[in-house]
Amino acid sequence: MAAPIVWCRVRDCRKCMSVWLRYSRFTHTNPWKDTSNSAEVEFELGERVYKFSTGKLARFADGAAVAQLGETSVLVTTVSQKSGGNQSFLPLTVDFRQKAAAAGRIPTNFLRRELGPSEKEILTSRIIDRSLRPLFPPGFYNNTQIICNLLAVDGVNDPDVISINAASAALAVSDIPWGGPVGAVRLGVMGEEVLINPTRKQLQKSSLNLVITGTTERKVVMLEGEADRLSLHKVEQALSQGLKATQTIINQIIELQTKVGKPKRTVEPPKQYPQHILDGIKNLAMNHVRDILFNNEHDKISRDEALKALGVSVVTGIKESFPDEEENVIQTAYQAFVKQTFRDLILDEDRRCDGRALNQLRDISCAVDLYKPLHGSALFQRGQTQVLCTVTFDTLESAYKSDPISVITGSMKEKNFMLHYEFPPYATNETGRGGIGRRELGHGALAERGLKAILPEESDFTTRLTAEVLESNGSSSMASVCGGSLALMDAGVPVKEAAAGVAMGLITRTELETGKIVHYKILTDLLGIEDYMGDMDFKMAATASGLTAIQADIKLPGIPFYAVVKALEGGFAATKEIMEIMNKVISTPRKNMKVCGPVTEKLELDHSKQTKLAGVTITRIDDKSFQIFAPNMEAMAEAKEMIDKLMEEQKEPELEFGAIYTGKIVEIRDFGVMVELHPRLKPILLHNSQLDQRKVSHASSLGMEVGHEITVKYFGRDPSSGSHRISRKVLQGPSVPLIRNLNPQATEHQLK
Repeated sequence: MAAPIVWCRVRDCRKCMSVWLRYSRFTHTNPWKDTSNSAEVEFELGERVYKFSTGKLARFADGAAVAQLGETSVLVTTVSQKSGGNQSFLPLTVDFRQKAAAAGRIPTNFLRRELGPSEKEILTSRIIDRSLRPLFPPGFYNNTQIICNLLAVDGVNDPDVISINAASAALAVSDIPWGGPVGAVRLGVMGEEVLINPTRKQLQKSSLNLVITGTTERKVVMLEGEADRLSLHKVEQALSQGLKATQTIINQIIELQTKVGKPKRTVEPPKQYPQHILDGIKNLAMNHVRDILFNNEHDKISRDEALKALGVSVVTGIKESFPDEEENVIQTAYQAFVKQTFRDLILDEDRRCDGRALNQLRDISCAVDLYKPLHGSALFQRGQTQVLCTVTFDTLESAYKSDPISVITGSMKEKNFMLHYEFPPYATNETGRGGIGRRELGHGALAERGLKAILPEESDFTTRLTAEVLESNGSSSMASVCGGSLALMDAGVPVKEAAAGVAMGLITRTELETGKIVHYKILTDLLGIEDYMGDMDFKMAATASGLTAIQADIKLPGIPFYAVVKALEGGFAATKEIMEIMNKVISTPRKNMKVCGPVTEKLELDHSKQTKLAGVTITRIDDKSFQIFAPNMEAMAEAKEMIDKLMEEQKEPELEFGAIYTGKIVEIRDFGVMVELHPRLKPILLHNSQLDQRKVSHASSLGMEVGHEITVKYFGRDPSSGSHRISRKVLQGPSVPLIRNLNPQATEHQLK
């Protein structure tokens, strides 16, 4: 056995540096030859080959794995600090980055390098985070970072789901404490068939696009997706098959972990509160907490203030009896007591803090056509959640255009419907900078998916729907779906049917030793405090026909499939009830847009003339047709007057096949002359071969100069190029045909 290396204490010692270099070269082996710490597994899933590998790339990370499906490969690394900070939560950071080189492209921005993060990257990072976070053990508060590096993309298999599985494998083989692995698949539905990990082409025809992340024992930990008004039965069928497929992935990752996984670090369990503190809180606060939670007259702010004031009183009382105890320990124990009491009231007494039944909605009111200058508007109020939605129409050129890399990795090339969600700080009686963060992007994307399925297949406009949360006490994204549906109908958008959204919750009681759920209750239409104290925030949007969007944030390390089904069933019932209320305000789209709304018309127009039009926007539809967009009817009338005049000015005279015309030479070229037959007609090339019966190498040999008049015969347009064909040499014969004059001074009967 080699003797251990002893380092001296001299800074930058050359002798020690030399030893270190020899030692590092010896220990850093070639990853392609040394297979002692590397492994890979390969298996079939959905008729395609999945592959996981580890031990060859990024070996300084605590865990690293490469997942490959088709020709799309993602490297995920995970690193966690060895000690935690003073925080009482897990500071987990997930960064998904798209690399242009992975798609064989160069970024199109000014710097020609990756900037970001883009909206696609942020939304993908959120999906990965929500799939992994619930499985970290309680008490593990070490700063942890997961980086997803896109190595290669084939344009067929989207990398987002592959990244979830690669992150699961990286955490599994690392020494980071984690209760995984998890497995994720994308689900599609075509007819009666459920597709596992459909290709991008298949997704275009699929009525479902949903990502499900599962854990062992067929539990669900994350849902995210959209559907084209899919029935409850079809959704349940797809989820069941998807959850089964995740178990195959989980088993393969476990096999990889068995081969090369590192021993997990030990985690100290959360400290138990001293019994005398718990007893003191119970004696001082039990009746008061129940009274506050039983008081239906409390709203969000007054309830929070009452519980906070009681907490101050409890801390003061216990400090008098136990002066050596720290205030923050007492305060944390009090908050835990309130949470447990809140949950027990629901589980044991079916009692919600606002007095509703478990499946009862909050009071709902709504209104449309709030401000006349707006193209469409609606206000949706559900309890203390209030959202103002406005619709704005603009030209097709205003459509959102994705960058090339996002298009290759799964995004639409462009979209002419956008929902922008705003959550200012005053909505929760707070101060702050506001702005659009990851949460706002995620909520807006979810609400947009909830409404996308009801939009018409084609539109003459780009539509922007803004959802401003003015008050928030739970489920503001689903209120945005309700308000957005009303605003679209108010604006006259021919939606297929109304859509509504609701948030479902879950409260559970588990066995202390096994973590198995022994009792649970599903809540309809979550309050903010129920989301905070509960175990799940299950958002879903639907129409009377079926599901349009779904998102499940689960705080437990997986919930049984039957709990998901119960939440779905309750959500479908709730959305139907909400739509009945909405229909009393407006049940069908307005037949016409409002007077203040824009108008469009289609015309054929020379593209070079567009710049002469002021106050309107012209968008090319095809080679001959254009769409005219005007902000209102007055602007359209003015624009049409200008267009009519312009069309008259640019109208070309029609030439008759076989007729003879007199024109003027405007340019002499080596291979012919350019002849102008009319000022509104572009000069036509008369080739040297058509100048004379004799062979002509240049027009000057015939004495032709710019400005000379010339007589030619017209032979229509060339079928391949579309250019006019004329000839002079065919006129050098005995007959004298009729000559048609196209000069500006010609009379009307001389012009065809």
